[in-house]
Amino acid sequence: MIEILTYPFMQRALVAALLTGLIAPAIGTYIVQRRLSLLGDGLGHVAIAGVGLALLTGSAPIPAAVVVCVVGAVIVEVLRQQGKATGDVGLAILFYGGLAAGVLMSGIAGGGTGALSQYLFGSLTTVTGSDLALIAILAVLVLVPALGLAPQLFAVCADEEFARVQGLKVRLYNVMIVVLAAITVTLAMRTVGLLLVSALMVVPVAAAKNLVRGFYSTLVCAMVVGVLVAVGGATGSFYADAAPGALIVVLAIAVFALSWPISILMSRRRTVALVLPELVDDDDMDAPHITAEDHPHRHVEGCGHPSVQHGDHTDFIHQGHRHAQHADHYDEH
Repeated sequence: MIEILTYPFMQRALVAALLTGLIAPAIGTYIVQRRLSLLGDGLGHVAIAGVGLALLTGSAPIPAAVVVCVVGAVIVEVLRQQGKATGDVGLAILFYGGLAAGVLMSGIAGGGTGALSQYLFGSLTTVTGSDLALIAILAVLVLVPALGLAPQLFAVCADEEFARVQGLKVRLYNVMIVVLAAITVTLAMRTVGLLLVSALMVVPVAAAKNLVRGFYSTLVCAMVVGVLVAVGGATGSFYADAAPGALIVVLAIAVFALSWPISILMSRRRTVALVLPELVDDDDMDAPHITAEDHPHRHVEGCGHPSVQHGDHTDFIHQGHRHAQHADHYDEH
């Protein structure tokens, strides 16, 4: 490992991999929660159009790809919100329009598809100092809202109607999510490539959901997995002389495969825990309930928290407490 750090190009590559491993699963957690796991692929194809435009105009690829990708993502999200395009139609537009435009402009510029290859599959070792500085700045712009606005973004992703009733600006937050995803995709094109970036956004999240319960635990665990596989893939590619982007994705899939049997064992333990007396006691249904402390999480089926039937309603086990929805708040049972 020390040998790697003696090479400036590997120093830049490792830092770029670390930043990508942080931000891709961070925004990917919201994408998975919205059941739009293929959004990264669609945005990756739009980013190809940005790279093609950069080659045609002779400008820097990353800024051009960010602008084009963000504009495309916002247009599709606005159309979706207005009911003029379904999610599937929007993704199809992203896939085919972006890819065709990128290849066309690259061909006109004289580079052909060969000029796009390093952006399609990643090229960590060619990251320059200016590229790294731009990646770091944009990574901060993604992480600050992704972590700082986590309660609001999760509420919108989990249940838009409930979030709207609570006074949240659902449309604004939805647009923010796709914009952050667009920036993340363009940053990752130098590490895992535009064709594989969706895997780094989704697979660590899937692995985290197998290992932990609850949204915030999943978010943190996914970021940890993302950093480990990204840095591990970059390091492994140096010694194995392999493509770093492909190795990063293979490592992420390997972690997911290992997390699956672990999740089965943990599920059995949780099932046993749910039948403990303190979780299924038949207390007085008419007794007054204490209002639970405010927390931003919205308890629904499949939210990640264990649940038990309690009379005519369902209690959710949250941080050692039993919460039951009552109007616009939760009661402690």
